[in-house]
Amino acid sequence: MARDRAGSDDYTGPLKRLLLATLILCLIAIFLLWRIDSPRVERFRAQVIDNIVPSFSWAMAPVTAVVDLAGDFRSYQQIYEQNQELRRELRQMTAWKEAALQLEQENARLRDLNNVQLDPKLTYITGVVLADAGSPFRQTVLINVGSRDGIVDGWATIDGIGLVGRISGVGANTSRVILLTDATSRIPAVIQPSGQRALITGDNTSAPPIDFLENPDLVRPGDRIVTSGDGEVFPPGLLIGQVAEDPGGRLRVRLAADYERLEFLRVLRDHGARRVTQPSALIAPADPVSEPEPEPAPDAAEVTQ
Repeated sequence: MARDRAGSDDYTGPLKRLLLATLILCLIAIFLLWRIDSPRVERFRAQVIDNIVPSFSWAMAPVTAVVDLAGDFRSYQQIYEQNQELRRELRQMTAWKEAALQLEQENARLRDLNNVQLDPKLTYITGVVLADAGSPFRQTVLINVGSRDGIVDGWATIDGIGLVGRISGVGANTSRVILLTDATSRIPAVIQPSGQRALITGDNTSAPPIDFLENPDLVRPGDRIVTSGDGEVFPPGLLIGQVAEDPGGRLRVRLAADYERLEFLRVLRDHGARRVTQPSALIAPADPVSEPEPEPAPDAAEVTQ
């Protein structure tokens, strides 16, 4: 067995060297044949190319596939870069769209403020809502007008359509507005067209209930609710909202003012209304008024003279 392996190795080594030498000689012969500049050799080379190269098209198929794959990869990379660029532009367009929608809504609210028809006796000043100073138990907002603008405690505030609340606390540059939804809010109202009088009572919900209604049978959902002017705090005829009925059958108010987008409020200067003599806690306390010092008593000598 060992002798057979040794014999096969003796034949394999010389055979490999012979094949290698033959391959080298063939390559040298082909190189020399392709380098000879002769018309006969040129015709021979043309015949060889015409007969052999077409039959090797199958060998070029993998190379062609690799080239096509590289071209497709470059195209895919370009498409990916274009897609990323389009995504960035889409994010920019989304941001611009949001800004445009906010400007459109703000413009619409300003147009509403300009188009609201009020009593010609009422003048107004428009303020910007600075912050929501409310809590789960108190619903108020701050506006950027105060005593320097002539704001008086108790004046009504509206947005572009309906009543929002009343001034309750005035500082030099800001004022606090208690909303109709606050638990301390009580608004005398009239329900049209029946003329029923009621009280709109805030309960910290978005739809305040209607209390002390004279005859509920004359009221239907969808009836219009306006201020009655009772108590001479609110001007009469300000729109509050419409009558609605909750699942429990209780009548409530669907407020006309958009409480989710309070940005501008109009404060009505109702100089003919009764003034609030005991205003609420002010945002900035007033400066204490200094009392005049008593005059000194005259001396006895001056009295004698």
